[in-house]
Amino acid sequence: MQYMLLIYEDEAAFAEPSTMQTAVAAHMRLAAEMREKGVWLAGAGLCPTETATTVRRNGDARTVHDGPFPETREHLGGFYMIEVSDLDAALDWARRVPVTDGGGIEVRPLIDE
Repeated sequence: MQYMLLIYEDEAAFAEPSTMQTAVAAHMRLAAEMREKGVWLAGAGLCPTETATTVRRNGDARTVHDGPFPETREHLGGFYMIEVSDLDAALDWARRVPVTDGGGIEVRPLIDE
């Protein structure tokens, strides 16, 4: 099965460049291990939320807005897409994703067509 590991963290945690450098290095190590184990399908970090644009639907109209307008301090910061045997295997990988204190990893299966 294919799963998305969605990384949610407080962007403020990365205000110091050294914190971001440490996080990126940890993600590079994990991505290399995922490739080595043959579970890696895709992954990327995302630019800060200040760069986001949202399209919303209201009836037949579509409107464009600056920003994601999150309801929380946590923001989607990146993702991994993996292919593993089952949810337990996906959760094992999710536990290894480097995340700041209080951050979370949402594990969601892709629709199998």
